Amino acid sequence: MARTLRPAGHEFRSKCSIARTLDVLGDKWTLLIVRDLMWHGRHTFQALQDSAERIPTNILADRLRRLAEWGLVRRAQYQDRPPRFEYHLTEAGQALEPALIQIMRWGHEMLNGGLNQRVVGAGPGRPRR
Repeated sequence: MARTLRPAGHEFRSKCSIARTLDVLGDKWTLLIVRDLMWHGRHTFQALQDSAERIPTNILADRLRRLAEWGLVRRAQYQDRPPRFEYHLTEAGQALEPALIQIMRWGHEMLNGGLNQRVVGAGPGRPRR
């Protein structure tokens, strides 16, 4: 059985796996951050903020903190003064790729969204670059 992610003291509101997943990833920003970390090479706070969706800084900081608490993102300091960090998906964060690909396909087919040919059809864990 896979390891269970749960920050200390967190109580889920439901036993339903979908509800639990939404507790972690279910706002309008979190999956976009995961997308940028996974496929767009955005690994600094500024690079993530410069994404087309223009996530507000306070929300970006909160979501990165939450993703790290859940073990989906790790941060590594790359500058001391002022302190600056890079963010990278952990193995658990990278495991979201098949779900992101399916969400992207659904958005393309049902909402006439853009389709990133570098990713779709590349197979889990191996996006085309």
